[in-house]
Amino acid sequence: MNFEPVVPLSGLAGWALLNRTLDRQTDLFSKSPVIQRDTEYFERNIGSVRTAEDLVSDRRLLRVALGAFGLQEDINSRALIRKVLEEGTDRDDALANRLSDRRYRQLAEAFAFADNAGPRTQLAGFGAEIAEKFRRMEFEVAVGNQDQALRLAMNAQRDLSEIASEDSGFNTKWLRILGTPPLRRVFEAALGLPQSFAQLDLDRQLDTIKARSARQLDLSDPARLGDPEVQERLIRRFLLRDQINSIGVQSSQSIALTLLRAAPRAF
Repeated sequence: MNFEPVVPLSGLAGWALLNRTLDRQTDLFSKSPVIQRDTEYFERNIGSVRTAEDLVSDRRLLRVALGAFGLQEDINSRALIRKVLEEGTDRDDALANRLSDRRYRQLAEAFAFADNAGPRTQLAGFGAEIAEKFRRMEFEVAVGNQDQALRLAMNAQRDLSEIASEDSGFNTKWLRILGTPPLRRVFEAALGLPQSFAQLDLDRQLDTIKARSARQLDLSDPARLGDPEVQERLIRRFLLRDQINSIGVQSSQSIALTLLRAAPRAF
């Protein structure tokens, strides 16, 4: 029987409870039969994979590979994934570098099928590394099946530390945030950005997110995103705004339902 995350509360209360029980819940989830079968199969067979075609031809291996980077919905886009993996990231015109979602770049870098030294699938410990990423991401997916906001908060906590530690420039880090859909959603909600924000040209988006982060989060340098206090400030603001928006939607629906019930019936 598979373990399902216990998420009885939403918003800030749900976040606090999830963090208190995270170690225990993730351990139980990782021991679920389906997760164990998938990760054991991956670790046992990934060493025989030497090309992108080898990987995309094995659906069970591909499921874990994509799931480890939050790309499990692309499981049927084999041609796209193969091209991403085969071209790698060294060339500016490589597909992974042209796609706005940075997770494709992470996938290509992790497997390194385009490297002259050979793919990382041949390295000892590679299977265990990807399997561990897969377990964490699958747990987040399971949490999201019950509360999508908590899933986004977990995702942000993980991605923020990675971005902060990257050896890249100031603006590049902000562009990484804008180019990571789940993380972008957290910032947009936390900063109160409208839906039309995504329609702005990239330079204006960059200027806006930098200005609002400095004003509302006291965050001018994205390198500080590795600080747990900064992460918590962002996540709490995101969850609070998300909860307020949800209450607003529910209230509007309740008012509409009340008006419908009060309206005279036509015979």
